[in-house]
Amino acid sequence: MRSISIGPGLRSGASWIGCADVATQERFLSELDEGELLALPFLFEFWALPHQLPPEGDWRAWVVMGGRGAGKTRAGAEWVRAKVEGARPLDPGPCARVALVGETIEQVREVMVFGDSGILACSPPDRRPDWEASRKRLIWPNGAVASVRTAHDPDGLRGPQFDAAWVDELAKWKRGRETWDQLQFALRLGERPQVCVTTTPRNVEVLKELLEADSTVLTQAPTEANAANLAGSFLEEVRARYRGTRLGRQELDGVLLADAEGALWTSEMLEAGRLGEAPPLDRIVVGLDPAASSGKGSDECGIVVVGAQCKGPPQDWRAVVLADCTVQGATPGNWARAAISAMERFGADRLVAEVNQGGQMVSEVLRGVDPLVPLKSVHASRGKVARAEPVAALYEQGRVRHLRGLEALEDQMCRMTARGFEGAGSPDRVDALVWALHELMIEPAAHWRAPGLRFL
Repeated sequence: MRSISIGPGLRSGASWIGCADVATQERFLSELDEGELLALPFLFEFWALPHQLPPEGDWRAWVVMGGRGAGKTRAGAEWVRAKVEGARPLDPGPCARVALVGETIEQVREVMVFGDSGILACSPPDRRPDWEASRKRLIWPNGAVASVRTAHDPDGLRGPQFDAAWVDELAKWKRGRETWDQLQFALRLGERPQVCVTTTPRNVEVLKELLEADSTVLTQAPTEANAANLAGSFLEEVRARYRGTRLGRQELDGVLLADAEGALWTSEMLEAGRLGEAPPLDRIVVGLDPAASSGKGSDECGIVVVGAQCKGPPQDWRAVVLADCTVQGATPGNWARAAISAMERFGADRLVAEVNQGGQMVSEVLRGVDPLVPLKSVHASRGKVARAEPVAALYEQGRVRHLRGLEALEDQMCRMTARGFEGAGSPDRVDALVWALHELMIEPAAHWRAPGLRFL
């Protein structure tokens, strides 16, 4: 897969003209004749954002993946129009048969065909197709036909054949795998049959496999890339509500967040436990998983701040993950200062540090920064998964919640499985989290269930 990410700073030709001075704008418009002025609203290359234009090259599938309102539907509709009209110079000729595939007939009709950014709205009057409701298809003046197909009926793609297809919101189809496979067999007309997929990312196998294919090209953009065409209040509201959450990264930034199969934590679990602000807390600790080396390519030094409400028996306690202060490539002195700074910032009463790799050095480095630091050294006698599983159980019970801004930590959590960590490097952020929650929640519960004997 070839990937092209588009930021909100890039502009279309129309944006540049719109930002020019009045004299330049008037000169631009005065140089257009009447026909050009009438055609201008339908010249998509002039208005399009970079992620809305299909990349050059020989590709089978073009995936437009972005946040809500990033302009994905318009990109798909204009691509169909260009394919039917033969508007792109590298295309071998106009496509004659196009498949419009959505989750339901209603969604194809109301979004892809009749929507504000659908095919009919994008087409100039002299080339606007007619909608045949009885046969669920569009017919263009040049004879091209676009037929509606749905993910509720994958077998409906058996028999017909196409030279192009527009697939909308593939990641939310309940029968996505079956429908996608049948569509591939149907794309067998013309010299170079292609498919445009417009979707918000979701962690589903059919989308992940499509993105991994060598014949796939991806353009990606956040919601803000299309800010000029969105209500300002919408952007303010959704960013205020979802900034710093995994849901916001998926639905607004257009980032595909992968939960490993059999993960100890899932995106849904973490979002269900999201807090806007922390409640009053009785104890706060900082978990520290020191890096074995420093430098650009070294592992991270996990530093995670967790607080707990410790009223009643330990099985009733609740914890809140307050911050991820992890650093990478830091020298021992720097990560020690970062950990102690996190303690001071949140008023933590203890620093819990793993010392398996650093041994006495970890304690010496920390006390070299602050001789009085309240430090508890812990040794990992069990593997990472064995330590993480009882902590994951606390999340399943709804006893641990997260503040916003913990995206990197949560990404690691969603790649921890019973088999180990599904990713490059070491899950140092998760290790730091686990040590903190063991100190706050696991150990007190163990002592409460098995109290020691006291002889008088």
